[in-house]
Amino acid sequence: MKYDRIVVRYGELSTKGRNRKQFIKKLAHNVKRAIADFPEVKVFGERDRMYLLLNGADDQVILERLRPIFGIQSFSPAVRVPQDLEEMKQAGLSLVRAMHQAGGSFKVNARRADRSFELDTNGINHELGGFILQHIDDLHVNVKNPDVKLLVDVRSEGIFLSCQTIQGAGGLPVSSSGRAMLMLSGGIDSPVAGYLAMKRGVEVEAVHFHSPPYTSERAKQKAVDLAGKLAQYSGQVQMHVVPFTAIQEMIKKQIPEGFTMTVTRRMMLRVTDELRRRREGLAIVNGESLGQVASQTLESMLAINAVTTTPIIRPVVSMDKNEIIEIAQAIDTYDISVQPFEDCCTIFTPPSPKTRPKLDKVERYESFIDFEALVQEAVNATETFSVEVADEKKSTG
Repeated sequence: MKYDRIVVRYGELSTKGRNRKQFIKKLAHNVKRAIADFPEVKVFGERDRMYLLLNGADDQVILERLRPIFGIQSFSPAVRVPQDLEEMKQAGLSLVRAMHQAGGSFKVNARRADRSFELDTNGINHELGGFILQHIDDLHVNVKNPDVKLLVDVRSEGIFLSCQTIQGAGGLPVSSSGRAMLMLSGGIDSPVAGYLAMKRGVEVEAVHFHSPPYTSERAKQKAVDLAGKLAQYSGQVQMHVVPFTAIQEMIKKQIPEGFTMTVTRRMMLRVTDELRRRREGLAIVNGESLGQVASQTLESMLAINAVTTTPIIRPVVSMDKNEIIEIAQAIDTYDISVQPFEDCCTIFTPPSPKTRPKLDKVERYESFIDFEALVQEAVNATETFSVEVADEKKSTG
């Protein structure tokens, strides 16, 4: 059976009242970005459903693109026929026949949004079900647990029929909750933090620190690949690659060894905050998990956070490593994250970093260096580009 459209059902959007239209607009925008390489597909976001008119596009590819997009409760490949009883019967028969296996069961589940149609829901179920039973010999009805469920949705614009309901990613459409900068290293935690923030509607822009020649192009590409995985959930992720060599060399040269980790994190946060300001973001997201490494004790967080008043979101702060790894594997970032290419956070790690750094000492050590100039130079030299889900899919497909 050749499907001509996909019906998308909203999740939490149904609770958004007056703001619902804006949420639907955001979702439609994200769907369009995710299928940007299929210009023939038309997207229509209506109040209670979204419709994708395929116009000959491969329905299986489009279905896969929809799976990770936040804001979708479920979706179904469907066909539309006019409000005609005979055409409805023939379309329903074709759909069930395509899904039917010998000795299988089915059920018709009708909804009638347009009350002017000649049959009510019980009448549709009976009439259509009886017709299908007459034409498929080894088929029987099972209303509780059918092998095939034929969904029939009668609307003023036609009758929509489908035999598949695919679970969506849920959550809120990315960017419906505002923009934040994601501090994206090459590790396991930060992509998971980005994913969890995106699920609550946050549009993340990835900030990655690159220190050639100490970090390689492979390490940079690893971060870009991780951003590509995150782009699946919104259609696109803006990427900022910050040249960090000068700052790290200055820290290594001038800051006492035990405090280099703390000062490095503070400078990363200052750079990220300046990028956030220029990009009109509202928050910073990172992958800190309490107690996991020396820079993630409460005392370290206090000393590092002191450089900004911007809200810092830590979605994985209370998770242990196994919980984070489980999510990383589910979102397909784990295998990329464990590739053995060192990033900025590991190249100058001291043997005994301070786990309880005193803020006054940190600030005194920094006061002898013009870090403000170095931060502005790094921000001004930052490379910014877009990582598109369509490009990522084509390169791996």
